[in-house]
Amino acid sequence: MHSNTLEDLYKKAIKEKYEEAKNGDDFFFLNAPTRGKLNKLCWEKFTNNDMPSSDLNVFNSLLGLSFDISSKNKFKQETDLFRPVEKFFKGETDPDKIDVVDMAAILVDFQPRPFNKFRKEIDPENLKLIEELRDTNHDKNGFFSDILPDKVETEKFPELKNDEVEKDKNEEIKQDEAEEVEQDENQDLEKIPTGIFTPIKKVGEGGTNSGLKRSLIIAAFLLGLILIVYLNMSQKDCMQWMGDHYEKIERSDDGYCDTYYDARYFDLKKIEVCDTTEFFDDSGRAKVWYIKIGNSVECYNQHAPYPENRQRFLKPITQHIINKYLSNRPKCN
Repeated sequence: MHSNTLEDLYKKAIKEKYEEAKNGDDFFFLNAPTRGKLNKLCWEKFTNNDMPSSDLNVFNSLLGLSFDISSKNKFKQETDLFRPVEKFFKGETDPDKIDVVDMAAILVDFQPRPFNKFRKEIDPENLKLIEELRDTNHDKNGFFSDILPDKVETEKFPELKNDEVEKDKNEEIKQDEAEEVEQDENQDLEKIPTGIFTPIKKVGEGGTNSGLKRSLIIAAFLLGLILIVYLNMSQKDCMQWMGDHYEKIERSDDGYCDTYYDARYFDLKKIEVCDTTEFFDDSGRAKVWYIKIGNSVECYNQHAPYPENRQRFLKPITQHIINKYLSNRPKCN
């Protein structure tokens, strides 16, 4: 597989994220982007968030200076450096410099980023299967080329884990979605990577047509993926944040839904911590999740996207955050 395949996929996924983000909280900066607006948005992103080292590296590499909150005036003079990002968002150029694309990913909060992380997160087996199908007569109209970026957008990569889980990330075993096909004369079913079963007819008594069988397996895999996306997008119910919890509501008559109902996050609640709040369980894992707003933090009962801005995610509480922001907790009633 050529690297430009992944780069093109990365760029297309970011552009799709941009189309979503430009109508969100950063509408002013992204709906009609200019280099000046993108410069301001970049400064806000890096000032108001604890940016990972990879984002800081992109900042340094693209702009030629390290992020320093005291150098705002100097940074404001670097608007021309955002011209390639502006042209990328507008579809006027296809940047060769990956730092430009990585900066675009930061501005729309696309995950996983940067590109080096993106290419490691994408399962090479799935891409290989789809690339093979693209080269066959089964994709005369580019059908699967259009589906592939949707796969990346719908498979939400977890951005948030407990500190211990994050340290053990390299020890996780990747699931092999391309399971070995059973070749048994008495079986008429083939198991495909996602657990979907499809009947495969024998081609004569002498054996099977392996090329046809493989194409059918790939097609069934992609059709299963389409079904998952369709069911996810065709949900009837929405949920609305009521200040400290979600409530389920009906979708509006025009079909618009600000937040689709998601059972994983529906029980999210904003909590007021006090002197007897238990922040960790017996194993040391966080029981409280937080987000930093200005010079204070808000606390919640579980991990989830931040309900006031779903492009940000709640983080597991740490002793450092408790000591810095929650040391003067009120007494519980």
